[in-house]
Amino acid sequence: FYQYFNLVMSNLRKILINKNLCKSVWFMRQAGRYLPEFRKIRKKNQNFINLCLNSDLSSEITLQPIKRFNLDSAIIFSDILLVPYALGQSVKFNKKPGPKLSDFNSKILFSNNEKKFSQKLGSVYKAIEITRNKLNKNKSLICFVGAPWTLIVYMLGLKKNKAEINLDKLNSNSILLNDIINELIKYLCIHIKNQINAGADVVQIFDSWAGLIPKKDINKYCYEPNTKIVEFCNLKKIPNICFPKGLNKDFEEFNKIVKPDGINIDHDIEPSWAKDKLKDVVIQGGLNPRILLKSKDKMFQAATKYFETFKDIPYIFNLGHGLLPETDPDKVDELIKFYRNFNE
Repeated sequence: FYQYFNLVMSNLRKILINKNLCKSVWFMRQAGRYLPEFRKIRKKNQNFINLCLNSDLSSEITLQPIKRFNLDSAIIFSDILLVPYALGQSVKFNKKPGPKLSDFNSKILFSNNEKKFSQKLGSVYKAIEITRNKLNKNKSLICFVGAPWTLIVYMLGLKKNKAEINLDKLNSNSILLNDIINELIKYLCIHIKNQINAGADVVQIFDSWAGLIPKKDINKYCYEPNTKIVEFCNLKKIPNICFPKGLNKDFEEFNKIVKPDGINIDHDIEPSWAKDKLKDVVIQGGLNPRILLKSKDKMFQAATKYFETFKDIPYIFNLGHGLLPETDPDKVDELIKFYRNFNE
């Protein structure tokens, strides 16, 4: 990795640059709904998009878990669906069945430009600036984007349920999909660039629905788009972490083709398999977030499996998905302390 970067870079960024620096902890969705201090803000701000675009509140929420747990990294409070929003598609967040986007209109998508897009997300970049100024310089600030396929699942309304997509709808849009993917890559790279310029250190690329891609299309919808985004990051010297959730054994092929700096494994991946198969990459995550709903002993036992497996290679302790809303913050605190005591 980029060993000639300035030595004052934050911890997580150093981990992704120097393979010898590999002891760090943060959690996906660490800034969010399991924290009472977040729920207090959320109760007063029912419109989720508006909350994400409130720079001061977004920054405050981002810093809540840092103040509570002293984690090694903050991840900006935002959402992957702000990109389709900025590209002209309305987004509504409902508890059930989840986010709802307006009907896709290709003319609206292809009528955008960089200035208009960046202006619509200016509040996100301002939130990053505010957060970076308040955050300890030794801590990383992570920004993120959704990978093209995962955004398309929402933009075209492809998801039937958590385990199945509407193949008829996918196939009916197949002629346009290549153009849509290329357009999304263009604006995702702009969004990454803007977030890094605002003060973020690292970008995580979430392909949350990669596991729903038909096997014959995995290269076209997953490997190729993620590779183009990672290549952009490499060109701009932006440390990057990919999370192609649900790929199972295809994590190995993804890593070989995409070549990210870091790769987040999900809880379906056996840690010993990951250690054996995922080479030349910093491994992150893996612990099932549901284990935090169990007893302390079960939680510590499950976590120790990851600590022991990855103790002699670059590893960032994280989860195989985001913290669940019903998670007790005290359990998060206990897990962080357990991890740090293990690595003393």
